[in-house]
Amino acid sequence: MLKVNRNDDRPIWQQLLDQAIHNITTGNWPPGELLLPSRELAARIGVSRSTIQIVYEELFSRGYTVTSRRGGTRVSHSIQVLRSSEEEPPSGPVPPALPLVHESIAKLQSWFGDQDAPQVDIDFNPHEPYIDETFTQSWRKSFLQVSAEPDLDIWSYGDARGFLPLREQIQRYLSLERGIHIEVDQILLTSGAQHSIDLITQALLTEGDRVSVEDPGFPAAWTTMKYRGMQIDAVPVDEQGLCVDRIHPESRLVFVTPSHQCATGIIMSEPRRQQFMQLAGKRGMWIIEDDYDSEFRYRGDPIPTLFSQLPQNTLYMMSFSKMIAPGIRLSAIIGPQAAVERLTQIHELTYRHLPIMEQLTLNHFIERGQFMRHMRRVRNIYRRRHEVMTKAIHSSGLSSRFRLSGVETGLHILLEAEASCDEATITSAARRQGVCVYPLSRYCLESDRKGWVLGFAKVDEERIEEGISRFARTVL
Repeated sequence: MLKVNRNDDRPIWQQLLDQAIHNITTGNWPPGELLLPSRELAARIGVSRSTIQIVYEELFSRGYTVTSRRGGTRVSHSIQVLRSSEEEPPSGPVPPALPLVHESIAKLQSWFGDQDAPQVDIDFNPHEPYIDETFTQSWRKSFLQVSAEPDLDIWSYGDARGFLPLREQIQRYLSLERGIHIEVDQILLTSGAQHSIDLITQALLTEGDRVSVEDPGFPAAWTTMKYRGMQIDAVPVDEQGLCVDRIHPESRLVFVTPSHQCATGIIMSEPRRQQFMQLAGKRGMWIIEDDYDSEFRYRGDPIPTLFSQLPQNTLYMMSFSKMIAPGIRLSAIIGPQAAVERLTQIHELTYRHLPIMEQLTLNHFIERGQFMRHMRRVRNIYRRRHEVMTKAIHSSGLSSRFRLSGVETGLHILLEAEASCDEATITSAARRQGVCVYPLSRYCLESDRKGWVLGFAKVDEERIEEGISRFARTVL
């Protein structure tokens, strides 16, 4: 019998409906059982007939019952009775094995560092920029102001390329700061470097194509492209950058970080750049130019982009992860109009468009001058920390044992050791001293190079000196 609980916050009809469904699905009311007429059931329970009619209508509309003029309301024969708790439930579908995904995720997690390891006092994280309360307050103001905008159209489905005013702001920034002069339709907004690489791989390559990547380099690049079925060729990096003569002759695309090589910090020399661009033009190869932190340069002006010299072959990637914060998850691909149109089609098919609030907030942040003020402020902070880091490495004696590189640009430098160095033991010893350093081997695909990639963006000056001093004690 159905019962009414007067202390239950749910409406009476909902209480009775839930009980009826439970009785049907557990077999208390078996298939074919005739339910009491609504008038009789209402009288027994002590509710109005209209309440019972609502319950019966809901049961019928959901397929739990069938009705006929002469046969009344009966439990449907198509209802599957749930198993009792004592019986073993049937197993669901078995997901396919994904060894490549597991392998790739393990590589990326290793690259970011051991998340399960104990916390350390000083973390030379090379992946994250400096963030403080000044930034968060400015960002919060922009967010609150755009949230109060009365224009309801912004909440509709948007342009797959991204919010037009934001793309116009990026267009102006690239023209003024990076010497890249493009049309706004050559910009596609994405949600990070891996998203950008994934779209490029899907739109411009076919499964089985050969792709060349720097080694050591950016693990997210080759893991993403390998997952999409590309053949990955490791290309060594020397003191002038990518070894162009080692690029496989059948490569359809080359991924490079020429302005501050990911891991070694090397800037690709001008002769090497010319050699690379001539080869790409001759072979018709795509170039992915990841310009992830070249805005932070400590000697002279930023290095000219490959895109500005070979725009027909180059897909230029910029990201606000290093310039502002990784949590914003906004980046952009800049390329030839036909290529960007193809990328946009894939993006529209698989993602539709990016969330609007982050785009609105970033647009407001740039438009009101907060972005450039933020960049000027963090550049000064990075310049001081970069200087303290390099001085500490020299004064500690580390530079006499290891080769220092990558000191002109970006948010990390490299201390490179001999290939025979016991990198893992030293890394563990540093952690026991409360210092986290990032092994170069985690950035390698086939290379056996050893050393440590040291970031300084999130460590204040005093802690940099202390961290380098502790690290030096583990190896000298």
